[in-house]
Amino acid sequence: MAQVYPVVEFTHISDSRAQMVDITAKGDVTREATAKGRIYLRKETLLAIQEGTVIKGNVLATARIAATLAVKDTPRIIPMCHQIPVGAIEVEFMEEDSWIEATVRVRTVGKTGVEMEALTGVSVALLTIWDMVKSAEKDENGQYPVTRIDAICVTEKKKGAGDRQ
Repeated sequence: MAQVYPVVEFTHISDSRAQMVDITAKGDVTREATAKGRIYLRKETLLAIQEGTVIKGNVLATARIAATLAVKDTPRIIPMCHQIPVGAIEVEFMEEDSWIEATVRVRTVGKTGVEMEALTGVSVALLTIWDMVKSAEKDENGQYPVTRIDAICVTEKKKGAGDRQ
């Protein structure tokens, strides 16, 4: 028996055309979104990051700046995102034996959420890490057998006075 799925409404599509959702009637409320993701690297590369011996410089400081810029540029990068005032950006990194996890939290007071901003920040932070260490990650054939970015997701969304959305 075939499974029946509910009809899904795509708010960014109308009459088969992409559109920006009209949020003008919505009120401004406090909004927050947190996203995270991981980059898997060779142990030697992770040690070089921890010891600060990467040739291109301080990897995590650069990734933090890149994430911040990406959050602020999200409406320019993703066509249907609204330009909203970003009130705060927090970028954190957690390092383990085989990976670094980036977490980006974005806050605003506005008419729409900041999930895309948080996801963009995490993505660019992880891509920046990859870019800064790619020479150490390549094998003898110029491939990346260990390096991968994984598990990028929204971990929390809040709307209003601390309410989860």
